[in-house]
Order: sequence, then C-alpha cells, then structure tokens
Amino acid sequence: MATLRQQLFRVKPVPQQGEETDSDLKRTIGLFSLTMIGVGSTIGTGIFFILSESVPVAGPAVIWSFVIAGLVAGLAVICYAELAGSVPVSGSSYSYAYATLGELPAMGVAACLLLEYGVAGAAVAVGWSQYVNQLLFNLFGFEIPHALAYAPEEGGIVNLPAILLLAMCCFLLVRGTGESIVINTIMVCTKIGVLLFFVLVGVTGWNVDNFADFAPFGFSGVVAGSGLIFFSYVGMDAVATAGDETKNPKKTMPRALIAALLIVTTVYVMVAIAALSAQPWQEFEGQSAGLSAILENIVGAKWPGTVVAAGAVISIFSVTLVSIYGQTRILFTMSRDGMMPKLFGDVNPRTLTPVKGTIVVTVVIAILAGFIPLNFLAEMTSIGTLVAFVVVSLAVIILRVREPNLERGFKVPFYPVLPVLAIIGCLWIISNLQVITIVVFLIWTAVILGLYFIFGRKNSVLGKQRAAHDSMDGSDSTGGDQ
Repeated sequence: MATLRQQLFRVKPVPQQGEETDSDLKRTIGLFSLTMIGVGSTIGTGIFFILSESVPVAGPAVIWSFVIAGLVAGLAVICYAELAGSVPVSGSSYSYAYATLGELPAMGVAACLLLEYGVAGAAVAVGWSQYVNQLLFNLFGFEIPHALAYAPEEGGIVNLPAILLLAMCCFLLVRGTGESIVINTIMVCTKIGVLLFFVLVGVTGWNVDNFADFAPFGFSGVVAGSGLIFFSYVGMDAVATAGDETKNPKKTMPRALIAALLIVTTVYVMVAIAALSAQPWQEFEGQSAGLSAILENIVGAKWPGTVVAAGAVISIFSVTLVSIYGQTRILFTMSRDGMMPKLFGDVNPRTLTPVKGTIVVTVVIAILAGFIPLNFLAEMTSIGTLVAFVVVSLAVIILRVREPNLERGFKVPFYPVLPVLAIIGCLWIISNLQVITIVVFLIWTAVILGLYFIFGRKNSVLGKQRAAHDSMDGSDSTGGDQ
C-alpha cells in the first residue's frame, strides 16, 4: 500500500504525442476563437472600471502599473504557452501542477483557480452594473435604485444587475460551447471597437498638466496599482482551460496565448494614457462608469458616453461568460480526476456541456456579486492569478528536468531565466497586497485542502488506478509516483 507521502505527491502522467485525453467534450475551438476567449475574459475587467480603483492608488503612474502587470503576466504567459503545448488538457495550471508537483499541490493550485475565476466573475458582474445604470440614465433618464444596484457595504441591499448578468451567461453556457464562443467573439470585436473609439475621442481632450504630479504615492503606489490591475490578466489562464475543446491544442494554445497577451496589453496602455490625459487623476476615485464620464466631459454631450456605456454593457458580458466557462472546466477536470463530486463532471448528452456544474458555479458567483463590493473582489482575484502563475512557471522548470524529451509545441526562450523572473515578479506583487487579502486567501486554500483530505484523497482516480495496478502485481506502489 502506498505511503501517505506517495499518495499526496503522486503525479499524473503527461499525455503523449497523439494520445487523446479522456473527455466527453467536443473539440470546436480554433485559433481565432481561442484568442478571443483570452481577449474576451481580459479586456473589460482591467479597463472599463478598474481605473477607478487603481488610479487613486498610483496616480498617473498607473500607466506603469499596467506595464508592470503586463510584463509579469507576459513572463507567465510564455510559460503557459510551453505547458499548453506540452500538456494540452483542460484544467489549466491545476492539470500542469498535477503532472509536475503532485496531487496535493495540484489541489492547492485548484484553490487558486476556483478563487480566481469565481471572484473574477463576480467582480466583473459588479462593474457591469455601473455601466448598465449609466446607459439607462443616458437613454431613458432613470437609474436602477441604489438599493438594488450596490452591495450592502456600499449602502445597497443587493446588486441585482450583476445577478441577472450571471443568469444570462449561465443560460448561454448550458446551451452549448459553440454558441457561446460565437457570441463571445462578436462581443470581443465590439469591445475592441468601442475602446479604440474611446482612445480617438479621449486624446482630443489631452491636457499635459494631468501628468504633472505623475507618481504622488511613489513606487510603492505603482506596485500596489499593479496588484489591483493584475486580476484582469485572468483571461490568459482561461485560454489554458479549453484544452479538451481546442482543435490541434499543442499548436493552437501557445499561439492563442501569445496573441491574446499582445492585444490585451496594447489596448490597456492606450486606453489608460487617453483616460489620464483627459481627466485629473484625483477625479477617478469612486467614479462609476468612468470611461463614459470622461468622454461626456470632453465632448460636452451624452452621446459618446452612451456609446462607451453600450459597448461596455455588451462586451463586459463576454468577460463574465468566460469566467464562468473557465471555472466549470476546471471543476470538470477535477471531477474527472476524482477530486470533486461527479455532478461537476456530468456532461449533458444533447449540449455536450457540464450543465449541472455550470448552474452550481453560477449560483455561488451570483451570491458573491450580489453582496461583496468591487475593490475586495479585485484583490482576491489578483492573488489567485498570481499564485497560479508562480506554479505554471515552476512547472516549466520541473518538466524540462523530468521529461526533457517531451514533445513541446512551444519552448520558453532564455530558459531558465524567464521562468525564474516570472516567479520573482509574481511573488513581488503578492508581497504588496493587503494583509487581509493574503489571510483570506490562505484560509480559502486551507478549506480546499481540507476537502481533499476528506473527499479527494480516497476518490482519486489516479490513486485507484495505482492501487489496482499494485494489486495485480502483488506489490506495493513504490517508485511509481515520481
């Protein structure tokens, strides 16, 4: 019988070249659609409303916060690209950790991912409600009552628009991945068009004096801003959750990851510069639907703000859609491994989607979105994303040593320097997050690890396979966990 240590650190074999993963999901996603998943789940969170949270922390130097977050995310995305081309399965960094570090560390990473996607979906839904109110006011002259549009901590009762958004996303996802991907692609193109419109109009209000007090809180403010912004890069991980539904994943996934990163970072920096050039940084704090307000002030009319608000309402929908999609696919993979209850792995025979798991995930995220304020949700997502990025970068190093001959659709250049820099960069940003954020994260991780000891360890499919193999051989499972 395997020892406790062997059980906790048993490693799942990496699928070999030409080997199909055991999945009931349908491969329908190509390069362009997969790139749009990455862009769709990223652009929107970081720019449509996070400026009102990050500019008061960093001032105009938030531009550098975006650059720092983008550089650190870029290092991690390059590592993701190698792993996505080597281990092309659903589950993202959970699957990568399972193939390199072992079962217990994989559950720790799963805690990061579940927090990351669940809280990201809630955070985006909360921000979406701000633009719904802006659009309703511009078009019809009324807003949703404060009590039904904000969390209790913000003086409301429940954020009803956020809950409705999540319900609509759930409806789309249970109907089928193909339909959801098409709608997501349309929304992403709309989103990019709206943001380019913002940049073109925004620069007409250029005022160099807005950059005079460039870094009022020093370098520490810039780093703190990066911590808030970093949650928007959750979209890079979303690409890696689609391994079981991607055509030719070993080539498609690395290309989609790099393409999405380049698009996202470019758009973020352009919009941040345009916004800060047109409005003093002191006015960003507490500003709802900030991009719409900036354009209205520049032009002196409501129509530009209405265009941006409409674009945000349509396009932020895609961020929420992909957040729910990513979490359900991680839970699907964990259920298939025996780490989560079977309901998360049940696939509807008609739609070929995990319907039950999608509904459960949506209900939990809706509770968060309805009752938790935006700023706390943003930081909680950041720490989950950062820890997942650390694990992915570490996994690249481990796989290079353990399986040097593994087929890789993409290799990290300047190895091992870039993976090490990615780890250092992520840990550096984590160290600048609020203490309460780190404490809540540790508590949440402990809960998931507790679930593993209660449920996952005895239901592990890999553990049962090893036990059956040992029984047939009539020997203990020694040496098979490396």
